[in-house]
Amino acid sequence: MCKWMAGAAVAAMLAGAVAPAGAQQAALEGPLTIVVGFAPSGTADRVARLVASRLAERVGVPVVVENKSGAGGRIAAQGMRAASAEQNVLMLANPAVMVVGPLVYAKPGYDPQRDFKPVSLVTRYKFALAVPPDSQIKNLADLRQWIEAHPRQLTIGVPATGSLPHFFALMLGRELKEQPEVVGYRGSTPVINELVGGVLPQGITTLDTLLPLAGSGKVRILAVSGEKRDADLPDVPTFREEGVNLVAEGWNAFFAPAAMPQARIERLGADIAAVMKEPEMQEAVRAAFLEPVSMDAGATAEALAAYQKQWEPVVRASGFKADQ
Repeated sequence: MCKWMAGAAVAAMLAGAVAPAGAQQAALEGPLTIVVGFAPSGTADRVARLVASRLAERVGVPVVVENKSGAGGRIAAQGMRAASAEQNVLMLANPAVMVVGPLVYAKPGYDPQRDFKPVSLVTRYKFALAVPPDSQIKNLADLRQWIEAHPRQLTIGVPATGSLPHFFALMLGRELKEQPEVVGYRGSTPVINELVGGVLPQGITTLDTLLPLAGSGKVRILAVSGEKRDADLPDVPTFREEGVNLVAEGWNAFFAPAAMPQARIERLGADIAAVMKEPEMQEAVRAAFLEPVSMDAGATAEALAAYQKQWEPVVRASGFKADQ
């Protein structure tokens, strides 16, 4: 059984699990809506539905996932910002929405610091540098040698201009002392397709999208962006192991509209953190090639502040503006 199918099977088990003791103490008044700014069946949608299946039993009310895709997640954020204190609504978002968007769009239509409050960070994911399977570049040492022999010819494909892989590619170029030509595609799929076909010489995207093809030998992953090697790729080094001082990751986290009472935010953050500690949930998330995380609202706020501090200077220094 493939990992995605295994994840679906675990999700089914989660939906039928017995509610834990004390669930009624955390009950809310009325249903809870989780807004996802991306299409159904994507990574964010899968994460939201996995959490919803367990959170409903813990908080004692129905939990509904609503997809409001468009503009890279910004449509959902724009709609959420005006939610009232009485509404039970959360948004599952990633750094593209909450970190990058407000820095590269002149009028994003929302302010992450003013309009939202962090509730719970639930998953992390790494980035990876990949090449076609028949590439002569086997590791980062080979890439350095290639750059020396071919100055100003480094091309790196990424899922979108203005995405975290875009800025990670710029960071990699800085470490390699070479300014890459960063080519933005419309998602990870075309990047991977062109790697598989040998059209694109190098690509950077999220590790979860590359892992299935790396396992079948259709792409070669040179390095991953984590602090340590990925459990699914024990033979692939980190960038740091290859002498490149880069560590970076993305995440999925729940946010509440700023109007939501703090007590409710803290209760939901604690409930979601408890859900993410459950073995079945962790198994389902890992089956999606993501790292499960259990954080309450306070810990999430601290983690996201550190993340903002890491990425904001990189984005600003690039000078990239999406609407110019």
